[in-house]
Amino acid sequence: MAKDLSKQNWHGISRAEIPWYPTIDAEKCIGCQLCYVSCGREVFEMSDENREAVVERKYNCLVGCSTCATICPSAAISFPPREMIQKIEREHKVLKIVREKARIKKTKSSYEQARADVEKLLSQITTRIDFEVTGHFSERQLMAKIYEAIKNDPCDLVFISIETPSLKGCWNEKAPSYAKFRLVSLEYADITPISEKLKSVLKINDIVLISDRQVG
Repeated sequence: MAKDLSKQNWHGISRAEIPWYPTIDAEKCIGCQLCYVSCGREVFEMSDENREAVVERKYNCLVGCSTCATICPSAAISFPPREMIQKIEREHKVLKIVREKARIKKTKSSYEQARADVEKLLSQITTRIDFEVTGHFSERQLMAKIYEAIKNDPCDLVFISIETPSLKGCWNEKAPSYAKFRLVSLEYADITPISEKLKSVLKINDIVLISDRQVG
């Protein structure tokens, strides 16, 4: 089904109030179908009777566009004079409306650029790191020591889980436990220096670092 763009406004003016659309000289039309194929707004149809182009949806035409007339090989398409549009622009104070639209567009563009810049900056810094470690946590009070090391830094440990084979096995047989947690920034700042501090605490307490992986 062909689209109907006649209900759209042109800078606040009803499209039906603007008599801008193509006119076809049937005697000059050679039925090349170039206008029919090229117009993305579906203004034209091709007549099955005489194989000539016809203006089927005139108000679909974009105000000011005359591409079809430019490319017509037989100069069969014409448009109203441009002065007609300029007269409408003056009467409806279109330029005032356009300036406001331009201001909004520039503001939106600036916002999108700023957001893109922030996203690029964030992609270049590390704000979340997942750790996997193994060792003797409880008897060394590992979590308390980590807390003391980072309590004044803008970060936290989240998703903490500790797996111990058994309580007696941990204390009597010195079986190591397994733990995983995530170091996260609380201020969208790079936490690489804090990560190094945390690794130092692990090393001092003979905790084996299995992996540390940046989280996207």
